[in-house]
Amino acid sequence: MPKKHAWRRPGTPTGTPAPPRSTQPPPAAPPHHPAPEPHRSVVEAAVYRDGRRIASPATLAETFRTLREQQDGMAWIGLHRPTESELHSLAAEFNLHPLAVEDALEAHQRPKLERYGDTLFVVLRAARYLDAPEEVDFGELHVFVGTDFLITVRHAAAPDLSAVRSRMEESPDLLALGPEAVLYAILDAVVDGYAPVVEGVQIDIDEIETEVFRGDPEVSRRIYELSREMVEFQRATRPLVGMLHALMAGFAKYGTDEELQRYLRDVADHVTHTSERVDGFRQALTEILTVNATLVTQQQNAEMRALAEAGFEQNEEIKKISSWAAILFAPTLVGTIYGMNFEDMPELKWAGGYPFAILLMAVVCTSLYVIFKKRDWL
Repeated sequence: MPKKHAWRRPGTPTGTPAPPRSTQPPPAAPPHHPAPEPHRSVVEAAVYRDGRRIASPATLAETFRTLREQQDGMAWIGLHRPTESELHSLAAEFNLHPLAVEDALEAHQRPKLERYGDTLFVVLRAARYLDAPEEVDFGELHVFVGTDFLITVRHAAAPDLSAVRSRMEESPDLLALGPEAVLYAILDAVVDGYAPVVEGVQIDIDEIETEVFRGDPEVSRRIYELSREMVEFQRATRPLVGMLHALMAGFAKYGTDEELQRYLRDVADHVTHTSERVDGFRQALTEILTVNATLVTQQQNAEMRALAEAGFEQNEEIKKISSWAAILFAPTLVGTIYGMNFEDMPELKWAGGYPFAILLMAVVCTSLYVIFKKRDWL
């Protein structure tokens, strides 16, 4: 936008002096806040034929129209937090089952594999390791697979499927195998995404072991939080093993291409290995928590023992002080009594009064000393 010039009054008649220009600055224009861009549910939509992209429609309606016009075409539609109306339009176009559409709308589903006629509905849980907070972030992915279409629905940032699309478009022979090939590529991407998470968790467990034996007071909380993440990780990986075996069991029935069969077996091996690692992590965290509880108990016992020993030593010192105070109190008492200087005190006239008083003090002090010594107070 060009810069506006300062506002000026209209020209004045000839000979009339122009009014003095105001020294006050012009009022500031209100700040301009660009309107937020509307959320785009359709991340990317494309129509393929023979493994090559032939159209990149901008809207769902255009995608439907392009797919109808093409023979032997396949639509791959990626959605991020779609609206209810968008999912219902997809359901009407591709005959999606209402239960599957409801699951995709509500999200928060466990990984599962369901078949509704010619349409396969798959729920996956992707994971990624966040280095800064040292925690695992989980995302949910819903996949509808039909004879000539594949629809992905995400409700979180992960997983990003742009790399999967690029890799498949670079392999047109594989993409030409149809929606099943895309599904297997997505499964492979999700499972491969577990590997950095496994490495990050392994590092966390090694650090936790060091903190446990170092006596870090915050380690219990970290063990608990990581254990909760491993529970979520198990919920993501354990059902996936059964899902992949179910797909493998349908190879013969649905005539799956041999290349895709090998592809899926490799993915199944990886997810089985990951699931076993996650189970091992949970077991290791349980053992670490037990060891930490034992070490904390031992530390508390040592502190209690030290407090008891300190109390015992303090008690012994109090006994000694009390004993000497009692011994010194006896001569003080005798001396105080005979120091009162009353007139009617018969002992004051005794010739042996002084030796008797000294002897009395000595006898009492000695007796108290012997008694306290026998009781180990001195």
